[in-house]
Amino acid sequence: METSAKNPPRTATELLRQKGLRSTAQRRAVLDALTAGSHATAAEVEQRIEAAHLAAGLSRQGLYNVLDDLTRAGLVRCIEPAGSPTRYELRVGDNHHHLVCRACGRIEDVDCTVGAAPCLDPLDAKGFALDEAEITWWGVCDACRPADA
Repeated sequence: METSAKNPPRTATELLRQKGLRSTAQRRAVLDALTAGSHATAAEVEQRIEAAHLAAGLSRQGLYNVLDDLTRAGLVRCIEPAGSPTRYELRVGDNHHHLVCRACGRIEDVDCTVGAAPCLDPLDAKGFALDEAEITWWGVCDACRPADA
């Protein structure tokens, strides 16, 4: 989660309040569910919430509303790899990219070698003030790659 080095929040409630959001059971449940594993789909977040009995009665639409609120507040980042549902992660506020396995769909974070956003510069920015570059590398992970490859 994005935190300040001086006063890192200790709880989801503190994190939500730092971003000016009310600390609701639904928002805390989604943050807890994302803590259990990164790059989760909304369906996976929903399953984790149900399995842990974190927020009884959270509707599918309610879940999407919470994910949208958390994303807009900068607490959650959503990524959209081609051919995959939107995925959500708690790693925000840095300049990292992703590796995606074509076989199993596993997603791994990759730190940017440059460090500073936007990390890459286009040949012509067409008048845009750039602040981010999102890079996705595609391949086959070690678990899916045949032993003789």
